[in-house]
Amino acid sequence: MAHHTWPFALDADAAPPHDADRLILWLGRRQWRTLLGGVLFGVPWMLSIALVPAAVGRAIDDGLVARDARALVLWAGVIMGLGLVSAVTTNGRHWFAVRNWLIASFRSAVVTDRAVRRAGPALTRRMPAGEVVTSFASDFWRMGNVFDITARLAGAIVSFVVVSVILLQGSVLLGVLMLVGGPVLLASLSLVMRPLQRRQQAQRHEAGLLTSLGADTVAGLRVLRGIGGEDAFLARYAEQSARVRQAGVRLSPVQATLDAAEVLLPGIFVVLVTGVGAHLAAAGEITPGQLVAFYGYTAFLTMPMRTATEFVDKLTRSRVAARRIATILSVEPDHALADEQPRVAFDDRVAAGSPLEGVLDDLSRGAPLVDPTSDVVIEPGRLTAIVSARPEETSVIAHRLARTTPGRHGVRWGGVPVDDLPIDEVRARIVVSESDPHLFSGPLREALGGSSDTERYAAIEVASATDALDALEGGMDGELEERGRTLSGGQRQRVALARALLRDPDVLVLVEPTSAVDAHTEARVAERLVGHRAGRTTVLITASPLLLDRADTVLLVEHGRVTAQGRHHDLLRSTPAYRRVVLRGEE
Repeated sequence: MAHHTWPFALDADAAPPHDADRLILWLGRRQWRTLLGGVLFGVPWMLSIALVPAAVGRAIDDGLVARDARALVLWAGVIMGLGLVSAVTTNGRHWFAVRNWLIASFRSAVVTDRAVRRAGPALTRRMPAGEVVTSFASDFWRMGNVFDITARLAGAIVSFVVVSVILLQGSVLLGVLMLVGGPVLLASLSLVMRPLQRRQQAQRHEAGLLTSLGADTVAGLRVLRGIGGEDAFLARYAEQSARVRQAGVRLSPVQATLDAAEVLLPGIFVVLVTGVGAHLAAAGEITPGQLVAFYGYTAFLTMPMRTATEFVDKLTRSRVAARRIATILSVEPDHALADEQPRVAFDDRVAAGSPLEGVLDDLSRGAPLVDPTSDVVIEPGRLTAIVSARPEETSVIAHRLARTTPGRHGVRWGGVPVDDLPIDEVRARIVVSESDPHLFSGPLREALGGSSDTERYAAIEVASATDALDALEGGMDGELEERGRTLSGGQRQRVALARALLRDPDVLVLVEPTSAVDAHTEARVAERLVGHRAGRTTVLITASPLLLDRADTVLLVEHGRVTAQGRHHDLLRSTPAYRRVVLRGEE
């Protein structure tokens, strides 16, 4: 049983649905107690207001018209009592309304945050980063709006029925007018709801794109300034801002129509019921007190009618927000999380006395790494490069070798199935460094790792990242901003390369390590990397001739399988497919 430290918490294994309407119901079921509490206060609150016209009518007929002082005092006391009930229940209803709004908004944020963490980079490939930011900025509180109004809506429904019954008892005509006319007028709102929802969705989409544009620009501001692209960005931002404004302008007439309906529909009832009531009073079919009461009812009915239209508006907004959140919830990660990875023969470490005890130490001394799916063979102690016209193919192979993709792929290390080795050990001994590195905020020394500054400076020298070190005030103690925003793309890439070199793994897999640097820097990195990793197993995923020229063996992959291998210059002469990939058609 999970023990929560606060009442709003959700279980770690809570699985919200990926459908907007079902998501709203899912949240509602998990806070049914506070929703019920709001109803228990909302119904008597609105009923106490609804019954005031009846009490006023009786005070007129039984007290003033009949000249009965005791009856007048009695009904005046009833009116005061109804006022006290209204005052007390108002506070309770409002407290529950705010609580319901906060719980739903908070839990929406919780499940979305979990989904973002789980999806990782796959999320921003499925939807723009700005869409995600906009969800966190505005969608959550909109999700709470539909729960905020539940107490008032329950009171509105009950009071509408009670007032209709009272009118039926006084006049069948007025009662039928209420029971039939009210629902018909409310049903007419469906003509507004669909276009309102479509235009809100469109406006929300354009606002998300604008946020994405701003976020992307901030992330690449240094590069943008370096190439003098500020004017181009301003033009794009102004153009997207205009689209947001136009979407808002298209939305405003439909929104104004709904807002006007909140006044118009109750106003129609006031006119109809008052006119019919005045006619019945003039004909002597109802008493003066009943006429006053009927007028009071029409004035009161503006409240439940406006509540109903407000509910339609908030439900529409909540469904738009729920769709965006459901989209985030539906994104699946590129690979399973670490605790979801298969562990066939081991748990966290090699069991004592196991036939494979000590096998990792044997592997670290040198053993081939073989991927039978692609026929890739990584010989120990050599620099092997893998080339493909489709970078996604070689990236998949790299992650298969390091067991960072789910499932069993049959990769063997020195004859031992990698799938059967403890995943933490595999990750420590086979390291994959991506071409688009993730750098976290904090001192550069902590971001790099390593045991001493001597090692760190050596790795920075190999990666030719001294300019990145100089760019930070404080040098090794300098603070990196989140994702290394203050560094250029090439500097971030080289800092990540230095970080990977400091790990000093048995097998280092580098995915396009120099794709964002110039040719001179790439040549320095290639030369120094060969010397630094001499005698260690290194895999390069690249199509750069400068790096390929330094490789001991180059493997050409086509359609997921190795079709040629050899030295770089030999493959250039003998393999047209290799020549097309490496020279990019420039022969």
